[in-house]
Amino acid sequence: MKFLAHKQEICDGCRKCEEVCSQLYFKTTDRNYSAIRINNNFNTYHAKKCTQCGECINMCTANAIYRDRNGVVRIDKKLCVGCMGCVGFCTELVMFYNDDQPTPFKCVACGACVKACPKHALEILVSQA
Repeated sequence: MKFLAHKQEICDGCRKCEEVCSQLYFKTTDRNYSAIRINNNFNTYHAKKCTQCGECINMCTANAIYRDRNGVVRIDKKLCVGCMGCVGFCTELVMFYNDDQPTPFKCVACGACVKACPKHALEILVSQA
């Protein structure tokens, strides 16, 4: 299973990852369109991003959420009905939405943020789980 890992001990909170993610998928640098969110907790930065746990797959009544061959949880936008049930269901709070988008979005471990991080605080890992 492929997933994005964050090394919070070296992250300086620059949010370049948020910018590149939102730019790549939504053509904006607005962090509300990023599938990774950097939160500052007393100068310790924590990245909120999908862990690829897959808990949302079975709850989707439209069968729009699935795991691809790399183990990444994805949303089929053609099947998604936009009910946003997965957003409310996600215990990690990493399934995102915006009012002007018909479907939710999440991290798909594409690696664009990894390349953009000047501190090398992000990496794509592969687990056997």
